Amino acid sequence: MKRIFGLLLAIGCFLGIFSFSGCQKSAKIYTRYEITAEYVPESRTLTGTAKVTFENVGEGEFSVLKFQLYPNAYRQNALYQPISSAYRDAAYYDGESYGEISISSVHGSKNWEIMGEDKNILYVYLERSLFPGDKVVLDIGFITKLAAVNHRTGVTKNTVNLGNFYPILCGFKHGGFYESIYYSDGDPFYSDCAEYKVTLTLPKEYEVASTGSVTAERMLESKRVYSFEADKVRDFACVLSERFRVEKTTVNGTEIFYYYYADETPKESLKAVSESFAFFEKTFGEYPYDTYAIAETGFCFGGMEYPRLAMLSDSLKGGERVRSIVHETAHQWWYGVVGSDQTENAWQDEGLAEYSSLLFFEEYEKYGFTRERMVGDALKEYRSYYDVYGSVLGRTDTRMTRNLAEYISEYEYRCLSYDKALVMFDTLRKSVGDKRFKSALSKYYRSCRYRMASVGDLVAAFEKSGVDVSGFFDSFLEGKAVL
Repeated sequence: MKRIFGLLLAIGCFLGIFSFSGCQKSAKIYTRYEITAEYVPESRTLTGTAKVTFENVGEGEFSVLKFQLYPNAYRQNALYQPISSAYRDAAYYDGESYGEISISSVHGSKNWEIMGEDKNILYVYLERSLFPGDKVVLDIGFITKLAAVNHRTGVTKNTVNLGNFYPILCGFKHGGFYESIYYSDGDPFYSDCAEYKVTLTLPKEYEVASTGSVTAERMLESKRVYSFEADKVRDFACVLSERFRVEKTTVNGTEIFYYYYADETPKESLKAVSESFAFFEKTFGEYPYDTYAIAETGFCFGGMEYPRLAMLSDSLKGGERVRSIVHETAHQWWYGVVGSDQTENAWQDEGLAEYSSLLFFEEYEKYGFTRERMVGDALKEYRSYYDVYGSVLGRTDTRMTRNLAEYISEYEYRCLSYDKALVMFDTLRKSVGDKRFKSALSKYYRSCRYRMASVGDLVAAFEKSGVDVSGFFDSFLEGKAVL
């Protein structure tokens, strides 16, 4: 395919109110969460407190802190539904069901209120302004009611998915707190790295797959209390089940856990996890955490990534299961360690995870996914989308840089963020060569760990490898490239 030239993309790291000087320096951790919660299956509720320590490590002044309340997307009459109509039947396995998060108290503040476009933001007004170097400690009481739904936050037939279940500080973007809307297309999350200590009290029958390392476990008469710790992670999530069985192994010092209940070939699944994990570590860089867990669960999509944890749909079989395992594992590098703007540039983590999967399957031919097949399938689906949408709408919007709200459907989101992105990275690889391509991704990983990396950071990694790719990225991202 011929090389495409265009305008130079701006290169630069994210600059916000904390004046980070660039992705080359190690991250400062300025937020710490100490979450204590108890899950009651009979009421599908999680009652807890989040002690949040926030330090102003920048140059600005704060009088209000804003927290995302993601579970409110599941409430009745929410303006933005968390699941599109195409997946509602698969998600709501027992009919319509609702959830929400209620804030019972906020100690350490002047006052607070629920705001946001869809009752999705907790505004906490501080007793005094925070200047550089100042800290504040807030104790937020919350009750999360879970819907019966095969989704990120909900009770499934065999598990409890605790993704995005607590008030989490809004990420920083454009010099302030970014309020995320819970769009059904894509992953509408934008959060910075923080420290976590989490204590969960559960019925004693429950096993837990989690973001953090287990630091303590106590048995009470009818309950079990787990304590977890995680450092420099964007979020904390768990999957609970009374049916979990566990396979585990170790890869380069990292403990790998596979939690399952329906998988008939768990050892083969764990093999795919461990092989892809080792490949990504060798190709991109060292995994910085002690554990990685992947948990089989009820989920209407193939899988979902969280730091140090991935959810894997129990409906997947054979090659579909393996491909989802590899894709979600790749997200530990692209999203988990290197963050990016999933609301404006969903391709940046999804496309990299998808193409990283291709690189893995190219080396592990036994799984049957060849480079030619994966690129060919992606190109075929993208061209079909282009023709169909062009015929129906009279035009096809092929821009890859766009807000999640701008996608017409889940299908359009996938065709651009996965398929076109995969074709883009394969075209780039052919242009610069294998060695420079992999070297650039390794540079990108090393320089932007724990950061929210910009598109410019990705371009800069290739520029530092000695190739001019600015026009190339511009042509794809702005919809100028003809495929």
